[in-house]
Amino acid sequence: MNLKNIITAFDLHACGEPGRVITGGVLDVPGKTMFEKMKYFEKHHDDIRLRMLREPRGYPALCCNVILPPTHPQAAAGFIIMEQTEYPPMSGTNTICVATTLLESGMLKMEEPITNFTLEAPAGLIQIEAQCQNGKVTQIKFKNVPSFAVHLDVKVEVPTLGTVNVDVAYGGMFYAIADASQFGLKLSADEGRDITRITELVKSATAEQYPVVHPENPEIVGPTIGQLSAPSTNPKAHRKKCCHCFNWKN
Repeated sequence: MNLKNIITAFDLHACGEPGRVITGGVLDVPGKTMFEKMKYFEKHHDDIRLRMLREPRGYPALCCNVILPPTHPQAAAGFIIMEQTEYPPMSGTNTICVATTLLESGMLKMEEPITNFTLEAPAGLIQIEAQCQNGKVTQIKFKNVPSFAVHLDVKVEVPTLGTVNVDVAYGGMFYAIADASQFGLKLSADEGRDITRITELVKSATAEQYPVVHPENPEIVGPTIGQLSAPSTNPKAHRKKCCHCFNWKN
């Protein structure tokens, strides 16, 4: 039997989002930084993203990550994030999936009850604190790259919706954020169709009217993803949110 293109991956779930983590079958790529590796991978190996995220191996909600050797001496591992429409410099749920895979697969040594280590995302270094018990990761905390707001409560003219108040902020990628109450939404599961449509309309209009560029990396632009937020019924949370990005061409 002659087998080719064998890729080893783990499927996980974090914070309401499914994530796939490639641990084998994909070689390292050139780049002095993880961001450079991401750009090289996007240009030369995007077929891997499509194979992992499109049917029959993938589905619309899935994201995928590939673990690579880090370029920074403080990092235990590096990773590239592949989503349905883009290669984001940073993603919280994907970071949780990668950290969990590294520990539970034995690629990194697990220390109970707490394992601390550093990951290198394309956006920069991410400090990980993993709570572990009986060989399993039970909770992940991480310190993200510096986050900041670019626009607060700006007026965006959105087709079919009218004038919408929007915030534009960076947390590893640029978000267009709107309060769901403007559309009469509570972010419940039965509102999925409206959430998808409205979030994409708001994101696209904001990107056109308020384009943004990262002050330290001009290759990071946006906003590339939309987010709706609403009050949370969970006493441990201030807000609940729903993210969405969509692109017929990608």
